[in-house]
Amino acid sequence: MSWTDKLNEAQGGMEGFSAAQTATAEGFGALHGASVAEGQISNKHKELMALALGIAKQCVDCIAFHVKASIEAGATRAEIEETVGVCILMGGGPSYMYGVKALAAYDEFTA
Repeated sequence: MSWTDKLNEAQGGMEGFSAAQTATAEGFGALHGASVAEGQISNKHKELMALALGIAKQCVDCIAFHVKASIEAGATRAEIEETVGVCILMGGGPSYMYGVKALAAYDEFTA
């Protein structure tokens, strides 16, 4: 699986929904922007939290989006590995499997 293709596919689906349900999509976009904005917690740490939730919820599209956003916010592979470790602590085997997917996405996006 190509993580770049997965990300592009997800973005394409979101664009189609956005065209049909503009207000909902804009509202989600505003919520997203406000939620990951710098504050008492850095953008990087908020993206790592979002990645952890994507792993825990087993959402491949969320993993793709938030690995990429984590990288853009300055996260290292080691930070993503530690995030995966916390996910495994809290979510066991399924988080292990989806955490490994997150590391594969990191490797592809930084190659």
